[in-house]
Amino acid sequence: MNAWLELNLKTWIQIGGIMRSVILLSVCMLLFSLPAGAREIAAVDVPETVVQTNGTTLQLNGAGIRSKFFFKIYIAALYLEKISPDAALVLESDGGKRMAMHFLYDEVGKDDLVEAWNDGFAGNGSPAQLADLSGQIAAFNALFETVKSGDSIILDYIPGAGTSVTIRGENKGSIAGKPFNDLLLSIWLGKEPVSGDLRDNLLGK
Repeated sequence: MNAWLELNLKTWIQIGGIMRSVILLSVCMLLFSLPAGAREIAAVDVPETVVQTNGTTLQLNGAGIRSKFFFKIYIAALYLEKISPDAALVLESDGGKRMAMHFLYDEVGKDDLVEAWNDGFAGNGSPAQLADLSGQIAAFNALFETVKSGDSIILDYIPGAGTSVTIRGENKGSIAGKPFNDLLLSIWLGKEPVSGDLRDNLLGK
């Protein structure tokens, strides 16, 4: 009986060792399948760093999913020259910034995008700001088109140049001035963000 128990104990130890090896191998394969310096959100790889057209390297400050009525609309990722958990400091900074939006929902129409921008501007800008920036807001809204799942919108702020809009890898134009970019980023980081949870995620909280 003792010999039988000893034999079975050795067998289970061997099986346990094999299982640990299989698990370790699976974890390693998963890690190596992801691009270096990327995190995965909703099966989408979000880079930890990006480079702007002027050569400035930005770091991922935070990322999260924008949801509405239980639907996942897009992944938002905020990139900064220097990461910060403080929304006010992010907006005050005159360094390079990027808001990247990777769409998950089947289709978001142009009119829906423009309506969302205008709601965000109205909720976070003062009447004076909205009046002063009305021309920039109109020009910004005119750059958009319908986007579908897998498409991306990149909103890049480059000091001295303004905010460029890139859709599906194609540059659509740019809006001059830091005040406009401050108002734009307030849609996610301001007093009336599109989502409090997303705001916290973008600030790395």
